[in-house]
Amino acid sequence: MLATLTTLAVLFFVAHVYLLFTSFGKKGFQKTKYLWSHITLWITGIIASVLTMLYAGKSVSGVIDVFDTPAKSALLIVLALALSLIAHSIVKMLVLPKYTRI
Repeated sequence: MLATLTTLAVLFFVAHVYLLFTSFGKKGFQKTKYLWSHITLWITGIIASVLTMLYAGKSVSGVIDVFDTPAKSALLIVLALALSLIAHSIVKMLVLPKYTRI
């Protein structure tokens, strides 16, 4: 189960990066891909949170053991949402204005 959850988290994060970078292309800004890039990041945070809730304190990984309380595990979801908000702000304020001028 640990390997499965870890693999899923990695795959969703890779999907997030792929969707984010391919949201901007020759066809213009693709809102649906951009939305899905955020959703895959949120899913990554949820999977990471579940992973830490299941395995923290069991000495499976030093990194996982850091998130030894439910509050610390929930911080992973908060982190994913914060990263999403920061990325969205950067895209909205810096990337899209320059992208639309081209």
